[in-house]
Amino acid sequence: MGENIRLKSAAGEIGAYLATPKGSPKGGLVVIQEIFGCNHHIRAVTDKFAADGYLALAPCYFDHIRPGIELGYTPDTIAEGREYVMKLGVDKAVQDTDAAIGELRRRGTRKVAVTGFCWGGTITWLAATRLKPDAAIGYYGGGIHGTRNEKPTVPTMLHFGDKDMHIPMAHVNELRSLHPNVLIYDYPADHGFHCDERGSYDAAATKQAYARTLEFMAKHVG
Repeated sequence: MGENIRLKSAAGEIGAYLATPKGSPKGGLVVIQEIFGCNHHIRAVTDKFAADGYLALAPCYFDHIRPGIELGYTPDTIAEGREYVMKLGVDKAVQDTDAAIGELRRRGTRKVAVTGFCWGGTITWLAATRLKPDAAIGYYGGGIHGTRNEKPTVPTMLHFGDKDMHIPMAHVNELRSLHPNVLIYDYPADHGFHCDERGSYDAAATKQAYARTLEFMAKHVG
């Protein structure tokens, strides 16, 4: 279902994984990685969105550091991934996301959403506040609270786990207060609940959040 392509952004050229649906796409979707790179899980998520009818593109953001970075889920790789995102920063990632939105539009999708997980959830939020996708859906973005005063200019949905030690519910509730127009959901789950390759995976939370995501995309993208 997927293929590797090249993506040119203001930050430089990187790789990206493109998954194409059968038939005409309902719309486009940029899928933004966690701190573990564009790995097996992110490609699987991208494939699933394609299976649900969307032309889905996952940029390989870490290519700016070194091509081919794909990490697993251990304490050591978590530390390694954190080093990479600190080194990369957010500005290049936002530029790459903008290029990915443009790439999907050039490929004929009239509307394009952005979604992301963990670090990608934060970049999704910044895409909603700084770029012009047609919708944004962020999952447990730990850096969202730090940029909480930025205001989304597009329809935005956020998912959090109420057992997430990285993102206190006080922060989530502050976001609710600051941004009443943003749909914010929390689940009895931990950080990373959407990833079925992590110990924190929660099938029930994943199913409910994904259904809400697809409903939101159907409304705002197609």
